[in-house]
Amino acid sequence: MTLTQTIKELTIIPGIGKSIATDLYNIGIRHVDDLKGKSPERLYDSSNHFAGCAQDKCLLYVFRCAVYYAETPADKRDTEKLKWWNWKETGKTNTNPQRKK
Repeated sequence: MTLTQTIKELTIIPGIGKSIATDLYNIGIRHVDDLKGKSPERLYDSSNHFAGCAQDKCLLYVFRCAVYYAETPADKRDTEKLKWWNWKETGKTNTNPQRKK
C-alpha cells in the first residue's frame, strides 16, 4: 500500500491527519485494522525511535484514541472517547473499556 493510500485510509480515524498518518505509515501501520491489538505506548515508542527524538505526548493520546477506534465496533464507540485529548494520562493502559486487565 502506498503512502497516499495509507493516508487516505487512516485519516478516517478522529484526530489523525496527514502528518500522524505518515507517522503511522513510517512504523508499519497501513490499515485501520493494523491497529487492533497494538499497544499505543509501543506505537509511540516506535514513532519516537523512527523520529530520533521524544515527540509530544499528545501523539501518544492520539494513538490511544486510534487503537480504541480500530478495536471498537462503530455502533459501540463512545463519542467522548473519539476525542484524543480525553486519552491523557489516567494511570490506566487499557485502551478498550470492553477488555479486562
